[in-house]
Amino acid sequence: MSKGEETRAAILDEAVAEASRFGLEALTIGQLAQRVGLSKSGLFAHFGSKEDLQLQVLESAVARFVERVVAPGLRAARGVPRVRSLFEHWLAWEQDAALLPGGCVFITLANELDDRPGPLRDRLVGYQRDWIEALATAARIAVEEGHFRAGLDTAQFAHDFYSVFLAYHHFNRLLREPRAEERARRAFDHLVAAAAGPDVPDPEPPAHPAP
Repeated sequence: MSKGEETRAAILDEAVAEASRFGLEALTIGQLAQRVGLSKSGLFAHFGSKEDLQLQVLESAVARFVERVVAPGLRAARGVPRVRSLFEHWLAWEQDAALLPGGCVFITLANELDDRPGPLRDRLVGYQRDWIEALATAARIAVEEGHFRAGLDTAQFAHDFYSVFLAYHHFNRLLREPRAEERARRAFDHLVAAAAGPDVPDPEPPAHPAP
């Protein structure tokens, strides 16, 4: 990696962290340059405008999500092991305070951009739809593997999967609920059990102790 690439990566690391706390609109060239030890002109050499910076921050966040959540999650065995792996890596992403001091950056951006039409919102919506479809696909594969019952509404499963994560974010970050993770894991286990049905044994029982 060249010096310029290293500098750009450092800028984006800082920018993604800040976006997780305050959103994209709060990012300014001046403040970000100060935080990474560059002049404004030095930072402009990497990002020609605030709009370009915002788009690159979103793309960088997506690349990190793929690297830390999607790729390792999909390396797990097909079926319920993969579903559980995606959940565990997603939870670890949310809990990585060094990378995301404000929690999942996509939740912050969803709150910021939901009523703001434009290219940023369009890209965020597209990426979120891709992720939801990946969860539904993991559920469909679990049906094919015989881990989930035939006829499962996999779109509903993906919706409920995502809902568990959103609830965890809210209870953990806003309400400071000390049992937020425990309750999220319990809700997820119930979701997996309901998807399997009473006659299908879980091929990979939860690794965490039952509450």
